[in-house]
Amino acid sequence: MSVEFDQIAFGPAYRKVADAIGERILTRALREGERLPAETELARQFGVHRSTVREALRELQSRGLLERRAGSKLMSVSRPPRAHIAAGISHALLLHDVTVRDVWQALTILEPPIARAAARARTAEDLAALEAATAAFGAGMADPKEAVRHTSAVFRCIAGATHNTVLGLAQEPLLQLLEPSLRVIIDRVQQARSRIGTAHAHLSEALRAGNEVQAMRWMERHIADFSRGYELAGIDMALRLSL
Repeated sequence: MSVEFDQIAFGPAYRKVADAIGERILTRALREGERLPAETELARQFGVHRSTVREALRELQSRGLLERRAGSKLMSVSRPPRAHIAAGISHALLLHDVTVRDVWQALTILEPPIARAAARARTAEDLAALEAATAAFGAGMADPKEAVRHTSAVFRCIAGATHNTVLGLAQEPLLQLLEPSLRVIIDRVQQARSRIGTAHAHLSEALRAGNEVQAMRWMERHIADFSRGYELAGIDMALRLSL
């Protein structure tokens, strides 16, 4: 019996350079804030043209692993921002035809335990951030875009109060997908602003008191209320989402 092998895949040189640098970053051999050598030096080390290095650095920068800081010609290792990571997931979910109901159900499962964990782990700084976000919602509720932005900020503050990075990263893509439909609710449903504001106040109070059960229950009510808002705003929950 003869043995057959698949052909070896030859990738572009810039991708190999990007993979080599990326591996050093992901294994922490290169730490956040460290500067890379100049492009000419990297080209010498890799044995490639400077243009190849430049393309590799662009790719790593687009992935959030590198950044060029103000006043510096050198690239520095960076930590991808939460929104940057989540955007890729949000776009992937859209391509999988997720619906308003899908996102709402996911929030129903995810957010109440986050609120409970936040009530247990919150610090004075977390409470201050949450109260500031809640106050900002009250001040900006007249503008639907601002109201949605501050509502998302409240969710993020609560997730941040858990001090569990995974929970915040899990939450972020859902918030990005929620925002367009939530903007419609706030714009069309007169009582939406006051109901959201009431939920924020009770959540803030529960976290301040360290009351895990109340935090979870109020988050359950808050998310459940979105379903009624969709109905009143005339949004079909079977509707496929778009950003």
